[in-house]
Amino acid sequence: MTKFTFSAENHSQQYIKITAEFSTSLDETIVQLPAWRPGRYELGNFAKYVRDFKVYDANNKLLAAEKKTKDSWGVATSQTDSITVSYSFYANILNAGSTFLDAEQLYVNPVNCCVYTQESFFNEVSVSLDVPAHWEFASSMERIGEEYKVANFDELFDSPFIASSQLQHGEYESNGTKFHIWFNGEVKPDWDRVIKDFKAFTEVQISKFTEFPVKEYHFLNQILPYKAYHGVEHQKSTVISLGPSFDVFGKLYKELMGVSSHELYHTWNVKAIRPVEMMPYDFSQENYSKLGYICEGVTTYQGDLFLLKSGFFSEEDYFKELNNQLQRHFDNHGRFNYSVGESSFDTWLDGYQLGAPGRKVSIYTEGCLLSFVIDTKIRKATNNKYGIDEVMKRLYFNLALNEKGVSENDYQTTIEAVSGESFQSFFDDYVNGNKPYESILTEALESLGLELNHVPSKKYSEGRLGFKTQSKGINALVTALYPSGPADLAKLSIGDEIIAINDFSCQGELNKWLSYFDDDAKTVTVLRDGKLMNFTFPEVNRNFYMTYSVGKLKDLSNDQKKAYENWKR
Repeated sequence: MTKFTFSAENHSQQYIKITAEFSTSLDETIVQLPAWRPGRYELGNFAKYVRDFKVYDANNKLLAAEKKTKDSWGVATSQTDSITVSYSFYANILNAGSTFLDAEQLYVNPVNCCVYTQESFFNEVSVSLDVPAHWEFASSMERIGEEYKVANFDELFDSPFIASSQLQHGEYESNGTKFHIWFNGEVKPDWDRVIKDFKAFTEVQISKFTEFPVKEYHFLNQILPYKAYHGVEHQKSTVISLGPSFDVFGKLYKELMGVSSHELYHTWNVKAIRPVEMMPYDFSQENYSKLGYICEGVTTYQGDLFLLKSGFFSEEDYFKELNNQLQRHFDNHGRFNYSVGESSFDTWLDGYQLGAPGRKVSIYTEGCLLSFVIDTKIRKATNNKYGIDEVMKRLYFNLALNEKGVSENDYQTTIEAVSGESFQSFFDDYVNGNKPYESILTEALESLGLELNHVPSKKYSEGRLGFKTQSKGINALVTALYPSGPADLAKLSIGDEIIAINDFSCQGELNKWLSYFDDDAKTVTVLRDGKLMNFTFPEVNRNFYMTYSVGKLKDLSNDQKKAYENWKR
């Protein structure tokens, strides 16, 4: 057994003291810190938070630890049958995937900060805590006496925990599984409301798969006094960070429900139905896969749809979320340059940042829209007998439960088996190609009696001149350019800070000044790299950035009515 001890003694400096005891039978033992964490397909470089790294033998004699890579150490162990690794981990980041320490809590994602050896990876692991006696503990780990146990390192890395004086707890049961809801931080939970709503989406999700993968599940909510929104999935739990506190059961309540439904669906999709390249996880390096559009795209689509199916979302609520995905899709001209499959592979290259303008797409957005299209295509082909739910259920029972990873071919052939139709051109054109989505989105919406509407953006800068901005004090920072639009032709650049229009200071009113000079020539003054520069917009008689929304068709056929009712059930 491997034993970890975490100490919160040095909370003022936010360094967690960690010790790990390993058995060894090798001449050289490689001590490895994970290079990334599941749920975030980018390198984490967690070793940059480690200091005072030391290794001792069975007699407590200091051993030499030679750095082998950025996050691994080699230790000569021919003369000892066990080692104790001791180090401090700087824990000053608080989000859904981080590790954090202060005077009020010890919050640990073990995949950030726990070292392992290949020899011990499949051994049982115990965790002990040196924290104030009155702190409570929230985690999916099993408590045995004063310790917490997991079967192996794979489970340890998937078992975040919170030890805190501020934890509040509620629970419910569904289909034989006990679900725990934990809130940590300043928050006043409306327990009757939250348990009713959580149970509703939980039961609908379970009904589609017919079973839940685990017997106990924990929602670990880190509630923060400032703006926050983040969720990370685990097999037996999820961590969600949300804030500010005063709005969690107000304006942010739909956000809480949205991210919770999304993360719960991940229990099947990603934690069980996993890309073949990640079966098993290799924590020492990148795990490249093109299947982000399944991992995150299907989950994004289903997470919101289950809130509609459970009755929490109204139709207006649901289509607001779908409209957001459509807007993100059409606003991103990277869709003409990089497929969703390629963009998934490259999360490891530039993470989850916007990256180079117009280069790539979002696996969440594109995957969501493709999932919607696949769902409607299957429903149409099977006369509403099946949808994408059936595809995911078959992947779960046929592959995941047999500990087999999913390939793109598995996904495509399962869709084809359920629908009875070929999807080869669909995958060639839209998953691995750059063919525009307009036609397939229109067809999908029309099958449900819906239509895709678009009108020019009400913002003059976007609809008439083809550029997007965000506020920077009283000025406006250019964030996006419509290819060959007036702003692009005028030679504006992303990052330009717009100071004035026709020599009048914007003073936070860019679009009002642009509208005021509607019929006049417009010269924009920008600050670029410390220089003031002037550019004149050419006259282009057309519209550019549009606002997209879904609406209902006026006259619906019986087939459309039936399809719509079955889709939202």
